[in-house]
Amino acid sequence: MVGKIYSGIAVGFEPLVLREIVRAKTPYPILYIVPTEDRAVQLAEQIKVVLPQDTVYYLPAWDCLPYDRIGPSQDVLTQRMQVLSALAARQAAIVVLSAQSLLQRVPPISALTNRSLVLRIEQDVSMLKLIESLSQGGYLRVETVRESGEFAVRGDILDIFPVGLEEPVRLDFFGDHIEKIRRFDALNQTTIAPVNQVDLTPSHDLALTDEQITRFRQNYRERFGHIITPLYEAISEGRRYAGMEHWLPLFFDQMLGLLEFVPTAQIFYDHQTDDAIRTRLELIHDYYHNRLAKLPGDSSPPYNPLKPEEGYLTLAEWRDIQNKGNLVTPFSQEHQLDFHCRRGLSLAAGTPTHQALQSLKETVHQEKDKQIILACSSEGSRDRLMHMLEDAGIRAFQPVNHWPDHTSPYTTLVYPLDHGFTTPHLLVITEADLLGERIIRQPSKQRKTEKLLLETSQLSTGDLIVHRDHGVGRYEGLLPVEVDGALHDCLALVYHGGDKLFLPVENIDAVSKYGDADSLVQLDKLGSSAWQNRKARVKKRIREVADYLIKLAAERSLHEAPILQSNPQDFEQFCAGFPYVETDDQLRAIAETLDDMASGHPMDRLICGDVGFGKTEVALRSAFVAVASGKQVAIIAPTTLLCRQHFQTFSNRFKDSGYRVEQLSRFVSVKAAERIRRDLADGQIDIIVATHALFSEKTKFTDLGLVIIDEEQHFGVKQKEKLKSLQKDVHVLTLTATPIPRTLQLALTGVRQMSLIATPPIDRLAVRTFVTPYDGLVIREAILREYYRGGQIFYVSPRLEDLSALQEQLTKLIPEIKIIVAHGQLSAGQLEDVMTAFYDRQYDLLLSTNIVESGIDIPNANTLVIHRADLFGLAQLYQLRGRVGRSKAQGYAYLTMPGDKPISDTSLKRLEIMQTLDKLGAGFTLASHDLDIRGTGNLVGEEQSGHIREVGVELYQHLLQEAIMQVRIEQEMGTPTEEEWSPQINLGTSVMIPETYVSDLNLRLNLYRRVANLKSREEIDTFAAEMVDRFGRLPSEVQNLLEIIEVKSYCRQAHIEKVDVGPKGIVISLKDNKFPNPANLMTYIQDPKVKAKLRPDQKIVFIREWDSPAKRARSVRIICANLAKLAG
Repeated sequence: MVGKIYSGIAVGFEPLVLREIVRAKTPYPILYIVPTEDRAVQLAEQIKVVLPQDTVYYLPAWDCLPYDRIGPSQDVLTQRMQVLSALAARQAAIVVLSAQSLLQRVPPISALTNRSLVLRIEQDVSMLKLIESLSQGGYLRVETVRESGEFAVRGDILDIFPVGLEEPVRLDFFGDHIEKIRRFDALNQTTIAPVNQVDLTPSHDLALTDEQITRFRQNYRERFGHIITPLYEAISEGRRYAGMEHWLPLFFDQMLGLLEFVPTAQIFYDHQTDDAIRTRLELIHDYYHNRLAKLPGDSSPPYNPLKPEEGYLTLAEWRDIQNKGNLVTPFSQEHQLDFHCRRGLSLAAGTPTHQALQSLKETVHQEKDKQIILACSSEGSRDRLMHMLEDAGIRAFQPVNHWPDHTSPYTTLVYPLDHGFTTPHLLVITEADLLGERIIRQPSKQRKTEKLLLETSQLSTGDLIVHRDHGVGRYEGLLPVEVDGALHDCLALVYHGGDKLFLPVENIDAVSKYGDADSLVQLDKLGSSAWQNRKARVKKRIREVADYLIKLAAERSLHEAPILQSNPQDFEQFCAGFPYVETDDQLRAIAETLDDMASGHPMDRLICGDVGFGKTEVALRSAFVAVASGKQVAIIAPTTLLCRQHFQTFSNRFKDSGYRVEQLSRFVSVKAAERIRRDLADGQIDIIVATHALFSEKTKFTDLGLVIIDEEQHFGVKQKEKLKSLQKDVHVLTLTATPIPRTLQLALTGVRQMSLIATPPIDRLAVRTFVTPYDGLVIREAILREYYRGGQIFYVSPRLEDLSALQEQLTKLIPEIKIIVAHGQLSAGQLEDVMTAFYDRQYDLLLSTNIVESGIDIPNANTLVIHRADLFGLAQLYQLRGRVGRSKAQGYAYLTMPGDKPISDTSLKRLEIMQTLDKLGAGFTLASHDLDIRGTGNLVGEEQSGHIREVGVELYQHLLQEAIMQVRIEQEMGTPTEEEWSPQINLGTSVMIPETYVSDLNLRLNLYRRVANLKSREEIDTFAAEMVDRFGRLPSEVQNLLEIIEVKSYCRQAHIEKVDVGPKGIVISLKDNKFPNPANLMTYIQDPKVKAKLRPDQKIVFIREWDSPAKRARSVRIICANLAKLAG
């Protein structure tokens, strides 16, 4: 059978074509193949909107590289098992998949049928056989069920967390009879609700039955001989091994292509799929040949790859599928079925929002014979778009949940699509077409940085705060206060003598945290001049600091440095060696670094990013540009282990480039070090990777152009001074996951350039962190959980003298595992041997001091236990935790403290912070927490810490940033800048985020802080869309809050200090009774249509009456926006 060609189909229109095909009684299943994973996810969502009654699946590809040492994530394996099980059961469904997913062979149907179980109450089933089935289905036995794919047995109770379900279930047995089945909460283990039945889907392709293990051993020996590898050993013992999925064909008699699995399926494929298939097959063959050609010096275990055709389809098989399938293409072709669908029009084209909405009005009028649909990316963006349409007087569009029929001419729909399309009878316009992605766009780097800080700066009852105008007080909670008959959320602040100040939440930006609570700090008295005098004194000193820092930065900018650039073609070729997809943050950091290196002035850039987020790639690319410009590069690492890892990374990436890479550390003999220093001085070495050995007076360079410093918090003051002496006309790049507070301050205040990499790599999971008193049973379970899923464990102690006792204790507690010990007193050779043995998986657990804090990268080690975590600093704990969770596997960290003795409040606070910072990208936040706990270091002298104590950490940083900005503006403009102030707005409406909308108090406070920092209508729209997506439709109180924030932004532009709204009009007070453009203001007031007058006290009165609070708020917004325009 030869397939058809469906032409004239723009992206996004495919689901409508499928609808016609389904209506024509085309048999199921239908397989739709697209070029990429992203498009597959998007298309599956679109089909669900157009065909809500149909079963639609997305079949993900493995989320790992071909011939990788790690396997696909559990989520992907589970999803694939669910879809393949449905297909094996001949379920009528539409399945969307990528070219990559299609190429993967799948197990035979017999391996999937009869592995799913349905358990019902009153059913008789052998509990022992059920436990055996769970183990074979890939479920992990644990003491307490916490994660999907786990089960636990306690007497007659069996807890299971089935894959694909939101909550675990608890089965009560009486003998082999199921009496009850209940859903329960995995966190507190309490019952949620009873259920009648539960479906259990296997979580893995492999059951590891005796039959499968025997077949694997036989097939492995036939292909690779009698070589005993860690993989062979683990499978032979019935243990899972990380990455064993790459040898899946050895477990079965045959593997199938997806079309052999479902031979009756109807195939549709995108016009770009063929290119994607061929590109993917080339990549698979490249990785296969790379595995065969083992790199010299590679000490990793043998890999023994299977031939590509065993695990993947061949090009000939794809051609066969292609011939049978139906091609879907946007290009019109003669004598083919043409749907005449073209890409739609863009109404934005760089125009302001009001003009784009006006264009929409005109389009609605011009295209009155067409059905018009506005497609939004999320519920949040649709909600905001509906408000914009209403403001613009466009009320024809109605929200719908599914693709509308022809009786609905104007609708809005959540339909993920980048650009719209048009047919003779239909016009689809996306929010990007209409608004230029204003609602869904990513915030700028600076705003993202501020959001990170605002989201995590917790304010707790009893905290000391600083009000910009009233001084140091104590925060006593968030209270609803009635103002003119309307409820307002207010911060209750207590001052000296018990005086209270109730601060409306929209003015929360006037308040900052003082820092750590200190019993010696005196509260200020409301109305006293003491605070203003103290603030003025500190501001004077801060101004001196700002002048000094600006002078330093200016002197540095006067220095010239070599302009470093490389040939674009060579650079692209080097970048192609990076085997992953760069994140947006990573690309931005690379671009900013290369811009600095080409500026002609010495670079001093800080790259702050979590462990494993891709800082090394920034260093590699900047090093390439430097050596390509004829300069030498020095990479400085704090430990020999990290030095070795960097040396291997740089050697591998530069191996074919012709540039020479060497290392200087304890791992290098004295004789070799002398030769390396000699060659370095002669210019024969391009890149040197070194530890503190680089600081030796014997080290000389021919032409040093770039210094890369990794983990700078490990270097002392003298070492940093030595680095500075190398730096006069040299570019400097600093990499860190936890910038020291002083570094963070300088970066935030703009004196030092910073790039923040806050986006995790695709599919990276946050490390789950547990803070617990030491409990042998918990530790045993944690270690065995990792061991039985084929992983390794770090066990870290703060004290060398504890290692022997811990080794003895662990050997008795967990005799199943092999333990190796590492510490700083081992010789360089011994340490190298230990680390290599652990890396090669000869041992299961590495017991060590914090020598692993900065260094080894072992993706297979994903559980960390820290003994006496209370003795470590916050930065050390964070770095240690960064050793695990670096692959796609879930990482676990157990921070133990003594159960029999109290620990200090500061230690406890550090551990609590570590537990709260379990989201990805928290390293940046960590430094600000550390600043809060430790206080701050000096910037230009010890006296600064005294000034910080007077006004608090946050306000000090804010004043310093403000002062630096003032100095710069005054230097450029020659005029003094105005101190920051906050307009007061009273709309007479309820303003709050109701507790019924966001129940968590801390989160509400953090959201208030973010709201107060919004600066433009676009930012407000983005924030509102996020709120709708996270919490649902905006209540009127939140709408009022956002109205006030927008009005405040206009008030700052128009120099309006206060807006009071009464039943008959609006009273506006100008700051210092001044308006930026008085002539414009007088012309405006004198216009009779405006209905305004200027009172003798210089206040402006607008005469208005309203019949609803919403119209009143809108009127205030329009008046203030007009005044802002007049001021400009």
